[in-house]
Amino acid sequence: MKAAKKVSKGTKAGKMTKPKRTAKRLLVAANQAAAAEAARRARHLKALSCVSGAERELEELVFGDSLNGEEDELLRRLAGPRRVTAAEEKNLQEESSDSGVENEAKRDLLLKRPAWVDEDDEAEENVDMTHKYRKVLMKSDAETMLTKKKLKKRLEEQFQQAMGGVPAWADLENRKNSKRTSSDSDSDEEDDLLRRTGNFITSSESLPRGILKMSTCPPANQERFANGKLVTVQFHPSAQVVMTAGHDRSVSLFQVDGIRNPKIQSIYLESFPIYKAHFSTDGEQVIATGTHHRMFFVYDMMAGSIIPIPKVRGVEEKFLRNFELSPDGSFMLLIGNSGYLHLLSMKTKELISTMKVNGRCTASAFTPDSSKIYSYSKEGEVFIWDVRSRKSLHKFEDEGSLEGKCIAISKNNQYVACGSSSGVVNLYTTDVCLKENRPKPVKAIMNLVTSATCVTFNPTTEILAVASRDTDEAVKLAETLFIFLKEDTGENEPVTEVL
Repeated sequence: MKAAKKVSKGTKAGKMTKPKRTAKRLLVAANQAAAAEAARRARHLKALSCVSGAERELEELVFGDSLNGEEDELLRRLAGPRRVTAAEEKNLQEESSDSGVENEAKRDLLLKRPAWVDEDDEAEENVDMTHKYRKVLMKSDAETMLTKKKLKKRLEEQFQQAMGGVPAWADLENRKNSKRTSSDSDSDEEDDLLRRTGNFITSSESLPRGILKMSTCPPANQERFANGKLVTVQFHPSAQVVMTAGHDRSVSLFQVDGIRNPKIQSIYLESFPIYKAHFSTDGEQVIATGTHHRMFFVYDMMAGSIIPIPKVRGVEEKFLRNFELSPDGSFMLLIGNSGYLHLLSMKTKELISTMKVNGRCTASAFTPDSSKIYSYSKEGEVFIWDVRSRKSLHKFEDEGSLEGKCIAISKNNQYVACGSSSGVVNLYTTDVCLKENRPKPVKAIMNLVTSATCVTFNPTTEILAVASRDTDEAVKLAETLFIFLKEDTGENEPVTEVL
């Protein structure tokens, strides 16, 4: 019995393991069938993707165009999600980060609000025009109050009227455009310069072409007219100030604005009719000589004191009238009555040395570098002196001069202008004056019928002013144009045109 039971238990265990093995086989078969189906689908997709263009056109003709969209959609669904490459993933991340920053910045700008709103900022503030400094801006007595905007506009109009228009440094639009086009224009000019040959004409940067436009301004000394003859009118070397001096024994300073020209200060020199007054090179002093005095005065504008110089030791002159100051501010040249030239130190006002010309010296001038002195005698001779050694370097005769009156040297040390009693002004080059005894003038200006008592160049050596004290309104302006010729001679031909 026991053996029979054991056999029956063994047969039951065998019956239990057989279904388990069958299930495993079925699962393996199902997996293999799924893998085979997947492989078949992959081969089918590969076959569809490799279809030629001719076969696709044939399918479109047979089945129509509507199947293309459905077929593509079916292919996308069967292929599953598309894999993204590493480069595409990096680009997507950068674009997302950039867009995130931009969106965040825009969000911050939209969310920002002012901390508070001041109502006074929106309201227009009025300015009292009855103040003594604003009365000149009133156009009528009814304008006792003006808004800040209108006052600003009126000040701009006043400035433009005084300056004759908007200055280049104040025109922001033109400055921006010029900066943008400067680089392009420079390259274009260089290319154009290399492409052509012939004469090159230089144009002036400070003077316009054609007719010079001038307008009459109010008198510079309208707040204090002189009671006697004016002998000196000079602009300050660095400030917008003009000085007047004359026989009324006074020296006056005016602030030049083109409208009111308010007076700054006036000094009175008792019993001292002024013959000549001049600013020092640094603009801190005014030196004045009298008509019949051996002394002269120095007005220190910084200290506000008047310093008399009673007598210079070593200078034996009855009167001290005419003088010149060196451009570097080191020397003062006193012109004596008998052809003596006394060189003084500008700092100590003491005599350094004395030079003498043949005859009587009527005018003198320093060169721009203060190394030489040109002295013009009454006999029409010009003496050139070395300032360091105080020796005569050269002498030449002014062509056709009967009596020398005035002399001037251009700021670039290129030209010498000599004016005579006949009204003729001869223009020489400095190189020729230092070599020849009887040089030929490059131009003779004969527009004055009276003695030429004053000649001077403008700072850019483009205008020569000629004037005479013997008659009213005897002032002539000569424009000097420099034309550089590209020829074998290489000569520079100056041309002058009287305006």
